[in-house]
Amino acid sequence: MSITRRTVIAAACLAAAGPAFAQGEYPGSKVVTIVVPFAAGGTTDLLGRILADRLGQRLGGKFIVENRPGAGGNTGVAAVARAPADGYTLTMGTVSSHAINPAVYARLPFDHIKDFAPISQVASVPNILMVNIDLPAKTVPELIELLKKNPGKYSFGSSGAGTSTHMAAELFKVSTGTDMVHVPYRSSGQVTQDLLSGQIQITFDNITIAWPHVQAGKIRALATATPKRLAVAPDLPALSEFIPGYDASSWHGFFAPSAVPKEIVAKLSAETQAIMKEPAVIEQLKKLGVDPVGSSQEQFTAHIASETKRWAEVAQKANVKIE
Repeated sequence: MSITRRTVIAAACLAAAGPAFAQGEYPGSKVVTIVVPFAAGGTTDLLGRILADRLGQRLGGKFIVENRPGAGGNTGVAAVARAPADGYTLTMGTVSSHAINPAVYARLPFDHIKDFAPISQVASVPNILMVNIDLPAKTVPELIELLKKNPGKYSFGSSGAGTSTHMAAELFKVSTGTDMVHVPYRSSGQVTQDLLSGQIQITFDNITIAWPHVQAGKIRALATATPKRLAVAPDLPALSEFIPGYDASSWHGFFAPSAVPKEIVAKLSAETQAIMKEPAVIEQLKKLGVDPVGSSQEQFTAHIASETKRWAEVAQKANVKIE
C-alpha cells in the first residue's frame, strides 16, 4: 500500500492536534500529585488537601497530596522542579521556598524563579508569637526584657531552617537586640508539642496549628507577626505596635514546573482563584485565621519578586546563611 502525500499531511495534522486535545481534557484519567514540602498536619498540608479535593471535584479528575518534607521545604520543591512538565506534578510553595530560602541557603537545588510557573497565591497565614505557659513573660515588652537579661538561655522552635517561622524570630532578634537558640523541626505539629511540654519556650508559628491550644489556655500568645491586628483575635496586639515596621507574614502558593503548557497553568490558575472565592472554603479558612487570596498568575509573580527582595534584606541584616 502506498503512502500518499495527503495521508502524510493528514497524519501530521492529527499529531499536531493531539497535545492540544490532551490539554483540553486535562487532567483526564491520570492522577495529579500535589507535593507538599512539609510533613502532614501543617498549614501547607491543609491548604494542599483543600485544593486537591476541590480541584478533583471541579475538574473531574483525581488530585492527591504527597508529603515530601526536608531542608525547610527544599526537598519537595526540588523534586517538582525536576518532574516531567506535563501538569501532573505540582507543588505547594511558601514564602520560605520561594522568597526566603533563595536568600539564606548558600546553594539550592532549584531556581525559584526560572524553574516554576506561579499558578496562584492561595492564602496568607499569620505567624503568631507564642510562648510556653510557664515562661515568666506575659507581654512583648516583658519577653524582650527577659531575653536581654538571659542571652542564649531560651530557645525558639521553627518548622525548619529558612522557613518563615525561623525568619520571623531572626527578624525579632535583630530588631530587639535579643538572643535565642534556634531549634528547627520538620513540622509545626512537632513545634507545638514541644512548646506545650516546655522543651522549647518560644515560637513564631502559623496560627492554624497552635491556636486551639492558645484558646484552651495551654499556650500563651503575645502578639501577631502581621502589620495589623487580626479579625479572629482583635485583642492580640501586632508586633509592629512594639517594633515599628515589623512584618513576618507567611503566605502559601500553588506552582507548576516552568515548562508545563501555558494552557494547563492558566486552567489551574482560574480554578484556584474560583476555589478561593467559594463561601465554604472562605468560612473554613477564616475560622482558622487564614486569609484566602486566590491571586492571578501576574499578581502572584509580582508578589514573589517583592517578597524575594524584602527577605533578602532581612537575611542580610540578621546575618543568616545556611550551608
